[in-house]
Amino acid sequence: MRNFLCIAMVMLLFTSCNDDEKSNKRIVSASSGTLNNISVVVDNELWEGKVGESIRDVLAAPIYGLPQDEPIFTMAQIPPQVFSGFVTKNRTVLKIEKGSEEAAVKIASDVFAKPQKVVLITGKTNADIIKQIKDNAAKIVAAFKGEELKEKQRRINLSLNKNNSIKEKLGFSINFPTAYRIAKEENNVFWIRKDINTGTTNLMLYTLPYSAIKKNDSLINQIIKIRDSINKIYIPGPTDDAYMVTEDAYAPFLSETIIDNKPTIETKGIWDMENAFMSGPFVNYMIDDKVNQRYVVLEGFAFAPSVAKRDYMFELEAIVKSIKME
Repeated sequence: MRNFLCIAMVMLLFTSCNDDEKSNKRIVSASSGTLNNISVVVDNELWEGKVGESIRDVLAAPIYGLPQDEPIFTMAQIPPQVFSGFVTKNRTVLKIEKGSEEAAVKIASDVFAKPQKVVLITGKTNADIIKQIKDNAAKIVAAFKGEELKEKQRRINLSLNKNNSIKEKLGFSINFPTAYRIAKEENNVFWIRKDINTGTTNLMLYTLPYSAIKKNDSLINQIIKIRDSINKIYIPGPTDDAYMVTEDAYAPFLSETIIDNKPTIETKGIWDMENAFMSGPFVNYMIDDKVNQRYVVLEGFAFAPSVAKRDYMFELEAIVKSIKME
């Protein structure tokens, strides 16, 4: 009976979510939770079987571009009978319900807390649920990723570094916290860095004319050549003969995305320090700024040996995606 009432409540909230958002009459408490940690509400039997495997295949898939396997999200399984009270306040929740409901994926905001993203997957059989998970994998990951990016940016905005000339020199603004400092500003190239316990996280900002990219040449090779030439000049190594290069043994991955409503090329890979024992992940964004007839390049990279790097790279992504063009 308790499970039935819980399911009925969730379905009622999903069906009434739009009306509640318009009226703003429903009051929910503040959400909580560690970034990139998802509460998975599912029966133990389903979690330990093929349904659980399909969930892990999607939400715990390894992130491309890191030197070691790290999952997109960390998950905590919660049996439905204990999903109540403070447990419902996690910012990201995946709920699996097997029973009389037709197979479907429903995504709602601020169901039990605010801000919050809840994904409800229903089906009459295990096969129905697994199919919904697989068919909607990209949509599910995007929903949770978008919520976490917004939360990370909200936290960054609590303490912004405002003592910089990026907007004046490069014609765009970008939000980064006071923990970062401008390590170098030269020839309209900005190197921004933050010291962490095991190393540093870093951002490179600069612009390129359209002529820097040749239409008939390999795009990935051109991007790597440009980033290597810029970083060799502006990122010092531990010795005079050390300089940053792109790791050849780990093929960079190129994809398309949208940043600040502009088409963007995203390149992920591993950097290495020539003549020194240093390396780490990088993500390079080349934004097509048609209004100003140029490419805006923002690159994040981390040096954090012997520790997980997912959350460091996630922070850099959140900073990059805060960009606003003039």
